Amino acid sequence: MTLQRVLEPEVMDTQEEAVDYNAMDHSTVNRVFVDDLLNVDGFRGDVLDLGTGTALIPIELCERFEDCRVMAVDMAAHMLDLAKYNLEMASLTERIELSQVDAKGLDYDDDAFDAVISNSIVHHIPEPKSCLSEAVRVTKPGGILFFRDLMRPESGKVVEELVETYAGEENDHSQKMFDDSLRAALSLEEIQALVIELGFAADSVTASSDRHWTWVGRKA
Repeated sequence: MTLQRVLEPEVMDTQEEAVDYNAMDHSTVNRVFVDDLLNVDGFRGDVLDLGTGTALIPIELCERFEDCRVMAVDMAAHMLDLAKYNLEMASLTERIELSQVDAKGLDYDDDAFDAVISNSIVHHIPEPKSCLSEAVRVTKPGGILFFRDLMRPESGKVVEELVETYAGEENDHSQKMFDDSLRAALSLEEIQALVIELGFAADSVTASSDRHWTWVGRKA
């Protein structure tokens, strides 16, 4: 029987969650995310990062690509507190702006950003279409949507194997967070169905690793 989606809290906003998340080794995942983003034809300019967490991806991006500025948003105050510290340590407070914002109802004009990006926000949202449609709305015509998230496995056994492989060296709380996130994630077919509803091709979403899907869209 296919593993059913089990929702987790939409906002990770306890001090323990923020500290454990920030302490986990995201370096490889973040590097690959930025590698793949920079390889998208036409990527440029003003970027909105949804669900930025502690702003590790905007930091990675700005350190490697000088010609961009990032609006980095999240609903979790504790995450943003750590993000502010991370930006100061990286000397990037002039190029990355933080804001506490709900991705399901963005307070930005239509066609405001050259690119909207996100890593691992979708699995936190019970009805992700609202977030995705808002992302499309605020992207400029011809602009890029680059979303990556966990992909729900077929079984609990595969969840356990992925947790052991990718979080086996983390503490118990971090392992539990990863387990919960895998179970809350969309399947490849579910996210493909959502982007079709938004006017994008199903094959704009692909399985990009054994645990991730990636959506690369260009707004008409």
